[in-house]
Amino acid sequence: MQKLLFIVVLFTAILSAQNVYERNCVPCHKDLSTSLQQMFKKYLLVYSGEQNVKAGIIHYLQYPNRSISVMSKLFIESFGIKKKTTLSPEELNRAVDIYWEKFKVFNKLK
Repeated sequence: MQKLLFIVVLFTAILSAQNVYERNCVPCHKDLSTSLQQMFKKYLLVYSGEQNVKAGIIHYLQYPNRSISVMSKLFIESFGIKKKTTLSPEELNRAVDIYWEKFKVFNKLK
């Protein structure tokens, strides 16, 4: 019984150590032909700054539609349109904040 309890506690600790981005975004994107970093670059090209990029991503994840996707026609034909997010608004904002911090290029170029 103690071993089972230890395993459950350990598993819970491991899951809680991952952030909302790592739990909800990375697993679905790992098998796509375009990396999350490449997608970030596409969002940055279309929306330019931090506020616009974040707003564009959040809007797309809440209301996925071919007409507002930054992905190519070929990508959409191959992989389809993402299903609407199941994350709460707070989780979604946190995931997008983490995504931005992970791939932003501002203040990293020398």
